[in-house]
Amino acid sequence: MTKTTETNAPENNAADAAPETRSFEADVARLLHMMVHSVYSDKDVFLRELVSNAADACEKLRYEGIADPALLGEDPQPRITVTLDAGGRRLTIEDNGIGMSEAELGEALGTIARSGTKAFMDRIAGAKDAEGSQLIGQFGVGFYSAFMVADRVDVTSRRAGADSAATWSSDGLGTYTIQPADIAGAPVRGTRVELHLKEDAADYADGFTVERRIKAQSGHVPVPIWLKDTPDADARQIADGAALWTRPKGEISQDEYRDFYRTAAGQFDDPALTLHYRAEGLHEYNVLAFIPGSRPFDLFDPDRAGRMKLYVRRVFITDEAQLLPRYLRFARGLIDSADMPLNVSREMIQQSPVLAAIQKGVANRILSELDKLSASDAGAYLKIWETFGAVLKEGLYEDPSRREALLGLARFRTTTAAGEWRSLKDYAAGLKENQTAIYYAIGTDLDRLASSPQLEGYRARGIEVLLLTDQIDSFWAAAGAEYEGKPFKSVTQGQADLSLIAPAEGEAAAPAASEAVDGFIAYVKTVLGDAVSDVRASDRLTESAVCLVAPDNAMDRQLEKLLAGAGQLDATAKPVLEINPRHPLIVQLGEAGEGDLREDAAHLLFDEARIADGELPADPRAFSARLARVLGRGLG
Repeated sequence: MTKTTETNAPENNAADAAPETRSFEADVARLLHMMVHSVYSDKDVFLRELVSNAADACEKLRYEGIADPALLGEDPQPRITVTLDAGGRRLTIEDNGIGMSEAELGEALGTIARSGTKAFMDRIAGAKDAEGSQLIGQFGVGFYSAFMVADRVDVTSRRAGADSAATWSSDGLGTYTIQPADIAGAPVRGTRVELHLKEDAADYADGFTVERRIKAQSGHVPVPIWLKDTPDADARQIADGAALWTRPKGEISQDEYRDFYRTAAGQFDDPALTLHYRAEGLHEYNVLAFIPGSRPFDLFDPDRAGRMKLYVRRVFITDEAQLLPRYLRFARGLIDSADMPLNVSREMIQQSPVLAAIQKGVANRILSELDKLSASDAGAYLKIWETFGAVLKEGLYEDPSRREALLGLARFRTTTAAGEWRSLKDYAAGLKENQTAIYYAIGTDLDRLASSPQLEGYRARGIEVLLLTDQIDSFWAAAGAEYEGKPFKSVTQGQADLSLIAPAEGEAAAPAASEAVDGFIAYVKTVLGDAVSDVRASDRLTESAVCLVAPDNAMDRQLEKLLAGAGQLDATAKPVLEINPRHPLIVQLGEAGEGDLREDAAHLLFDEARIADGELPADPRAFSARLARVLGRGLG
């Protein structure tokens, strides 16, 4: 709970001034009330959050102390001290980290759920008991979880190198106060968080209870933790601050990995995959990374920022560097380099050739481990794919150098394996004779997509079609991707090119269209004019009368709709109307004479194709009038 910007604070002789009352920048009373009631069954989380904040403060001081050793003063060893006062029903967590100025206290603690406040409040308001335990970790409220067990929280902080301190205080009911603190009673450096515990939370002042919970949740933070059973007792060390990632894998239990993951990632689930290794050779670094078991709340944040931390020889450097490609942003954990200089500036980190090499190596290793998991435990891998597949597919568009590996990891729903995930290896094994492409259809709803009329000809020939429903599919599939020499081809774009593929067993070959039908198709093209780019007989339709597809050289219609909806496309291409020349209705219309019926039918067929494609008729009033006329003739 620290900031790193130096701000001048008032002189200590103002310590007796009346505190200034300010309002939180959120509906804090409602938010905290909902939090306490929704997350009540898992209130232990506050202890982990406060210890984690204290550890971060110590790590940030250690980093700043590289450039300015004077900040460390005569107390260079980081530590966290937890003090209990059962009689006074108080719990205090103090660190000797970077600390905060008065202004930083207001900025850090006066704004709750800074990003996505409304989304957080809406989610927590509707939370059920079963998911309540995940809310804090997912939404990062951190410090404010203290109000689940405390009816007042006092935070006194003194920034490293400053001559003044300040105290922030709140009962969590809508306001807080900030005032200069008596320098004699403030930390020499760092932050002290004092919780005045509620009656039903008195056990958090019990030594055995607190020690057990800290060891279970925060025993592996890289800062030693000390415990005082009473304010006057001697402190005893309960966690040595040994960095878990520096220990051999064989000495670490799955419980220790899980506890570290929950502390480092702010998650409450179990990791779906743990990756711990040491790279040696040209560059040396340790990696401890986790694939979460559930989606982090910020997975689709517009910034698409990663959540991996960078250390240099166990010194925390930053958690804002782009350590992995954006499509691996769901990974949590850290990278500890032995080669980068400790005094590297955060602005220059991304330009470091050492970091570039580490990024490449770690990304490749994560993809390799996912591939191994897919082979050794298909069920476990599919859970990861169902959770993060849409994000991994971003790499198919953004990272051509790893496209082959990512295509190998990709899993798809298809027309021939209802409800099952299929790999491209599975798809390639079922290619039909003379099939020259991997066919796909793009939409927003799987069931609706599976019933698209454009798929009929492919089904009739037993050709498997990938059903793609993620937004990113529109981009990567059209980016020139290939698998084993076969390009990806949309079933809603250009000619179907199915004439060389034999019908499936039991399916008869389609008869040739009559001259009357050919004449009707030419007539429809004349009637529709500029509304379409072409009207032609279809070899992809077997049951439906009509469908729309994109012209050969235009983009897929779903991608076009996506870009147009985002305001990134000024004009859209005119579609191609394909007509099934063997459909009974089309045959009858071909044999009908000239007149209003055929003209109305031409427009209605176009509107029918638009509706089947998820669009409205081009002119709803005209559509209604034409439909009424046709129905009237049928009843006449």
